[in-house]
Amino acid sequence: MLTVIAFLIALGVLIAVHEFGHYRTAVACGVRVIRFSVGFGPALYRWKPRKQHPGQDTEFVIGALPLGGYVKMLDEREAPVPPEERHRAFNAQRLRSRVAIVAAGPIANLLLAAALYTLVNWIGVQEPVAQLGRPVAGSLAEQAGLRGGEKVLAAGFDGELEPVESFDGLRWRMTRGALDGRDLTIEVAGEGAGAPTRQLVLPLGSLDAKDADAQMFRKIGVLSPMTRPALGEVMAGGAGQRAGLQAGDLVRAVGGTAVIDGQQLREIIRASVDGAQPRTQAWSILRHGRELTLQVTPEVRDENGAKVGRIAAYVGAPPQMLTVRRGPIDGITRGVERTWEVSALTVRMMFKMVTGQASLKNLSGPLTIADYAGKSASLGITQYLVFLALISVSLGVLNLMPLPVLDGGHLMYYLWEGLTGKSVSDAWMDRLQRGGVALLLVMMSVALFNDVNRLFGLFG
Repeated sequence: MLTVIAFLIALGVLIAVHEFGHYRTAVACGVRVIRFSVGFGPALYRWKPRKQHPGQDTEFVIGALPLGGYVKMLDEREAPVPPEERHRAFNAQRLRSRVAIVAAGPIANLLLAAALYTLVNWIGVQEPVAQLGRPVAGSLAEQAGLRGGEKVLAAGFDGELEPVESFDGLRWRMTRGALDGRDLTIEVAGEGAGAPTRQLVLPLGSLDAKDADAQMFRKIGVLSPMTRPALGEVMAGGAGQRAGLQAGDLVRAVGGTAVIDGQQLREIIRASVDGAQPRTQAWSILRHGRELTLQVTPEVRDENGAKVGRIAAYVGAPPQMLTVRRGPIDGITRGVERTWEVSALTVRMMFKMVTGQASLKNLSGPLTIADYAGKSASLGITQYLVFLALISVSLGVLNLMPLPVLDGGHLMYYLWEGLTGKSVSDAWMDRLQRGGVALLLVMMSVALFNDVNRLFGLFG
């Protein structure tokens, strides 16, 4: 239920802001707006405010299908317009006014994202400390010299390092570097009081990453922040309970290998298989101050075509957290910067998908958005606001794509008109609209396929 409510609220807010951008700019340009609708299909609710802007008699509507919205303006191309009202028709406006009205929707979404990121910066958000867990064996992080337990102080590209406040901030930089093919330099604190810091280079440019997914981070080797290798809930009837493991057990060693981190322990459990058979190992644990040794045999599960071990228990204590909060001016600056960074990364990913440099698996649709909406809402208001900001950026950037059915397509028409002095013909407009609809339907189909596969794994 929370997922549905969070999803509907997110859609309503993002669509309303987008359409309000079109509506308010049209009103400012003197265009008469006939209808402002959030949603399509039969009207669930409609009203007309008593006080409207001069020359306006706009009907506001909430439609039954929440997957979109529209602003209907007076336009001679859609219906006859009385001569005395022609100056209020959209098609009769100067080119710059039409450009402003069309561009205002996506711009409103980007401004909303900047405002949401700013609000989160002011409120503050709980994030894990940037202390690294044990890297995946053979990964870029291990090859670079990381061993686990290091605290990252700064990171950056091309020698320009910036302070890293949290693990999430480091993860964002790794994502940008992997998808852009750029090596990331990190500075970590020295071991022991007064020890000098050291710099390491993660050669992310060698990844040739096409998917921003868990496999990409496994190749990098930095999966999670440092956590105590303690056990949480142990599932009834699972391999962990059968071996005698209990919630609260602190794992000291497995099979003679010292364990210092929860992520390291998860990797050891995953690798506790010989082909399709589980491997029994001796676990040294600390329980209520007493040292115990248990023989643990994991269950073998199939994961993306590979056999991995599982013990049916929550592995790893919660990481050390800190509150990241910024001042009034810095909060605004960082909010705008994050909006720009996410927008630029989104554009680059779209370009890479079009040119085949990135996988179409990165496209997500309403099912994934709904799933993330519910998960972020369950984590608290700040995480939900971050989710809204991310989707708002995506919506703004998507609508600026030069597809005829989107705002970006109309802006391309106006670019042609500005360069040639004449508008696109009705015949060409019709052809382009049909092609745009077909391409958009293909994109929606791919996104829906990815959603179903990601959430339910129906296609392997």
